[in-house]
Amino acid sequence: MTGRLPDFSIHELHLPESLDGPDGEDFRELSSVMDAMVLETWGSLDRASSAQDRLAGWRDTPYEASRNFFARVDGSIVGYSSCQVPLKDNVHTAWLHVDVLEGHRRHGIGTALLRTVEGIAKAEGRHVLQAHTEHPIGSAGAGAGAGAPATPFDPAAAPGGVPEDGPGVAFCLKNGYSLEQASRFSSLDMDHDAEWARLELAAHSKTDAAYEVLAWTNRCPGEYVDHMAGLMGRMSTDTPAGGLEIEAEAWDAARVRQLEDTTLAEGQAALVAAAQHRRTGELVAYTVIYLDPAKPRVAEQDDTLVAKPHRGHGLGMLVKLANLRRLQAEYPAVQRVMTFNAEENEHMLSINVQLGFKPAGYDGEWQKRIK
Repeated sequence: MTGRLPDFSIHELHLPESLDGPDGEDFRELSSVMDAMVLETWGSLDRASSAQDRLAGWRDTPYEASRNFFARVDGSIVGYSSCQVPLKDNVHTAWLHVDVLEGHRRHGIGTALLRTVEGIAKAEGRHVLQAHTEHPIGSAGAGAGAGAPATPFDPAAAPGGVPEDGPGVAFCLKNGYSLEQASRFSSLDMDHDAEWARLELAAHSKTDAAYEVLAWTNRCPGEYVDHMAGLMGRMSTDTPAGGLEIEAEAWDAARVRQLEDTTLAEGQAALVAAAQHRRTGELVAYTVIYLDPAKPRVAEQDDTLVAKPHRGHGLGMLVKLANLRRLQAEYPAVQRVMTFNAEENEHMLSINVQLGFKPAGYDGEWQKRIK
């Protein structure tokens, strides 16, 4: 005998002025439910954002706007969806996210949440919708290349992929999304001093004194902000995107400062290491690690980029090692560092493996075109 499907309602989230204000009850409840969703998938909160991070990160900026929705069953939040739209470039795209607590799946709640944000994207004139799914190693088929994206990486050489029966995969396929890229999620334990010392010697020998490593936290020095804007713009064109339709992003000093302001509002610290070409004074490589004091034992390795004319000198390894050493010295409580890389990005994956990163899961990057 099949029981009656639960009644549910969908509501738009209105961001409160502050975390603890009287208008923040829905936000606080949703943030707790999102933590529970991360725990259901990963068994830890390493990949969960803090409430302050979410609140600041969801606010509109001159470069991106978002709308967020939640579903209630019997008065409790059980699902969530969002639509993020770029405002300055990639204005044909929208980034969607949908998740429902395991005990409330297969009741139409996820589909209703998806239709809500797809409607928002369409109303904004977006015709390319992008989303992702998450698959820890050890979940059914994860890492076995069961679902292979149409991207130019060799599954035999890089066994990435998403499981055909993994959570969210059937949902994406049923709703017309195609898998366009697989990203490896990796974790590093901060106990690799011997290996790092050897890698540092090798990296310094390759740079041949032509480059100097600079470092700062949170705010780029004024004399370098235009250099950083140029490098950050290249992240959208020089890193693999698989079959995802992504246009070049236009970065300038104002956009760099906006990102820094948002990071500070999120309560995070951004550790930056950059390589400067001594002869020209130009910044030619950089890497960033983010830390949230609400999660003192884990950090996130984010962007790493080396400008194409300066590749082959070990700069990627050099700046990453410099930043990890700073992390050790300034944030000794950090035990793990997380990072993400496209499976076809063999060079960066090789650097990470040498540093000690180990695969912990895979993310599927999905796309759908609408009229």
